[in-house]
Amino acid sequence: MRWLSFLLLANGTAAAQSTPGRAAKPLHFDFTLVAPIRDSFVFHVRGEERGWAVWQYELRSDEMGQEVLYTATSELRPVEAESLRIVVNRQTGAPVASYQRLDFIAPGSDTVQLEHTLDVRRGAVTGRRRARTRSGEVRMTPVNTPLPADAVWSNYAFFAAPLANAAPGDSLVGRAYGEFVDSLRPLVVVAETPTSVTVPAGRYDVLPLKAAGFRLFVTRTAPRRVVKGETLDGVFDFELAGSGPPARPGP
Repeated sequence: MRWLSFLLLANGTAAAQSTPGRAAKPLHFDFTLVAPIRDSFVFHVRGEERGWAVWQYELRSDEMGQEVLYTATSELRPVEAESLRIVVNRQTGAPVASYQRLDFIAPGSDTVQLEHTLDVRRGAVTGRRRARTRSGEVRMTPVNTPLPADAVWSNYAFFAAPLANAAPGDSLVGRAYGEFVDSLRPLVVVAETPTSVTVPAGRYDVLPLKAAGFRLFVTRTAPRRVVKGETLDGVFDFELAGSGPPARPGP
């Protein structure tokens, strides 16, 4: 989801300024609503098919409780490819871990790879960031940053959007930690009027949510999922093409 991550970073200031005039409510995500599922999407840029993504949600349990494992792979031609793996505490919605690798295909970029490996331990984000340039130089940056109890990963704005406590007309405000920028920023979600959309996978009744420069169309009945997303300028969009059970059981 580098296409998402890039736009999330690029729109961070705009998102912070986009809180509507009406009173905002705290933003929460209910991961008990997650169902194990594997969704595939098709990308369009100005109406032309330009890539794909696969999002997968799994549930797993251990002696510490139950977690949600979200994984994603994507390719946006001819710009970049991405792998993403996020772990969330299913009961509290708190971030547990995040791994993301971005490979830049476009020849104009001096940075050809970005990667982070992050964990939340004892109230802090710990781990490292790694960047590789076209010349082969590798830069490693250690991470050890306090994380407020109510903060989430910035990628929640997308993969967790169907789990937000949003009703039509709501304005929701939370805080998100930027995995690549080591900072906290407001995460604002605005719920619009319910509607229906038709995508390659079928027709769905949805609630549009504006967040981080995107409009996401999310289902309000099980299974909760994103079925379409588009930039607010309409240049880029992605649509649900197919669904099924997870490809493999969680580790």
